[in-house]
Amino acid sequence: MRKAKPKKRYILPDPIYKDTLVTKFVNNLMLDGKKSISYSIFYNAVNLVEERTKENGLETWKKALSNITPAVEVKSRRVGGATFQVPMEVRPERKTALAIKWMIKYARLRGEKTMKERLAGEIIAASKGEGAAVKKKDDTHRMAEANKAFSHFRF
Repeated sequence: MRKAKPKKRYILPDPIYKDTLVTKFVNNLMLDGKKSISYSIFYNAVNLVEERTKENGLETWKKALSNITPAVEVKSRRVGGATFQVPMEVRPERKTALAIKWMIKYARLRGEKTMKERLAGEIIAASKGEGAAVKKKDDTHRMAEANKAFSHFRF
């Protein structure tokens, strides 16, 4: 076990929107340490969202993230040889982390040609409350609802 809890790392805001959430998203989007490419993908996707929806791209992205953010999840818990899926509330930092990961994962799995188009498509779909990332959130909630009988195993 760890001696001490690791210090919380604070992230600097991004250069254009001055938002730390954007930086977190870009850091998750980044592959092989290529942050400038990651930033360009994100900003181009937001601009594409603005063109397609005629609304503020950053606000649409934030709305999409909030639509993906889960409230509960299930965690495996061993009780006397049996494993139960116990529904748990998600911590605030983990909520945003899961939402970001799911949005990027399902954007990468989309069929459009470039990553900026995929990300823009996923942002637009999620802001409307549809798309694969929102389905993942609904499945997670459904799983927690189905296993709420085991919620007394929480620790």
